[in-house]
Amino acid sequence: MKFLLTSGGVKNKSIHDALVDLLGKPIADCNALCIPTAEYGHPWCTPASVWRFISGHTPAPMCDLGWKSVGVLELTALPSIGEDRWVPWVRQADVLLVDGGDAMYLCHWMRQSGLANLLSSLPEMVWVGVSAGSMVMTPQIGDYFINWRQPGEGDKTLGLIIVHPRAYNPLD
Repeated sequence: MKFLLTSGGVKNKSIHDALVDLLGKPIADCNALCIPTAEYGHPWCTPASVWRFISGHTPAPMCDLGWKSVGVLELTALPSIGEDRWVPWVRQADVLLVDGGDAMYLCHWMRQSGLANLLSSLPEMVWVGVSAGSMVMTPQIGDYFINWRQPGEGDKTLGLIIVHPRAYNPLD
């Protein structure tokens, strides 16, 4: 899996160019699945904010970058429909566009749905995270960022990306 981890989406030319580079082909030739799940776990998010992400009515484009196709993959629904149905959808996509919200809620549903286990078998897939959609890939997020908590889960996330302790922080 290839990762483009952002705080606010594809907001400028350098992020856009990095996305195209990771995809290895024009955006217009790529199939995207957007994952709004993290929004449902955050107290500031609403059904209207989920719609804005999916419809592209946000300050930073994600779903409206000119994809060949865009579908919605709602992780909370996946356990009820079975992997034989949804895994082919994921495998046919070129990119997963993962919105922000609550990283722990997203992490929980990635594990519950089976998506977390599938990621290692998708070496050409591009994961584009926005805020919590990026944070979920780190080993842990810290209590400051936790709004939703599954008992016993603490602040441990997927750990697919290790962040160097001296990584660039624009707030420093």
